[in-house]
Amino acid sequence: MELRVPADSAYVSVLRTTTAGLAARLDFPIDDIEDLRIAVGEASAMVLPEADEAADLLCRFFMHPGRLTVTVGVSTSRAAQRPDYDSFAWQVLTTLATSASADTTDGRFTITLTMESGHPELDL
Repeated sequence: MELRVPADSAYVSVLRTTTAGLAARLDFPIDDIEDLRIAVGEASAMVLPEADEAADLLCRFFMHPGRLTVTVGVSTSRAAQRPDYDSFAWQVLTTLATSASADTTDGRFTITLTMESGHPELDL
């Protein structure tokens, strides 16, 4: 699924709510759902400052049994720098998600995070 909103922090709540809804459909425990909401907010906060004027904040969701992968990205004409992997924001993101990565190719700055369900019966 793909969701495109203006690259403005006012719309991050839409991404967070959509993420929570999709995770709930995958039967994620409430703690994992809240961790995902926070992680999507952190990822959005990292990419938004790099967005071109009038750019969209693009969020893609890849759902699999027991796993949700979310990519959050913006188009940027600047030479986007990878996030500071020692920063507090990156540490929060990598603590909340099962895995996280950043990509700055093709004129986009994108952060991808994956959460695997805390329900053992849903493990892959």
